[in-house]
Amino acid sequence: MDVLRTWMAKHRFARVAPRKARIVIDTIRGRRCDEAMEQLRYNPRRSAVFIRDVLKAAMVNADEAEADMSRLYVKEARVDGGPYYRRWRPKDRGRVHPIAKRTSHIVLVLAES
Repeated sequence: MDVLRTWMAKHRFARVAPRKARIVIDTIRGRRCDEAMEQLRYNPRRSAVFIRDVLKAAMVNADEAEADMSRLYVKEARVDGGPYYRRWRPKDRGRVHPIAKRTSHIVLVLAES
C-alpha cells in the first residue's frame, strides 16, 4: 500500500487580513505547485507575496525529503485568523474610534499525486 506523503509550511502572524488572503489562496488550492507559483507571481495583491513565500518553503521541505517535484500539488491551503492589534483613530470633538489591524495564519500542505 502506497502511503501519501505530505509536506507543510506555515506563516503565522502575517500582517494581512484573513478575508483578503483567502481571495488569493482560493486560486491555488488543488493546483500543481509550478502552476500555483505562476499564478501567485502575477497576482497583484499584497497577500500573494506572503502565500508565495509559504509555497516556496513547503516546496523546499518536500525537496529535502527527496520528493518528486514534478508531481507535487497543493493538497490543502487555508488562511486562519490570527490575533489583531487594536489601534485608535482620532475623530471629531475629542472622540476616538477603534481600528483592528488583523493578522493571519497561512497554512499550505503539499502532496505527491
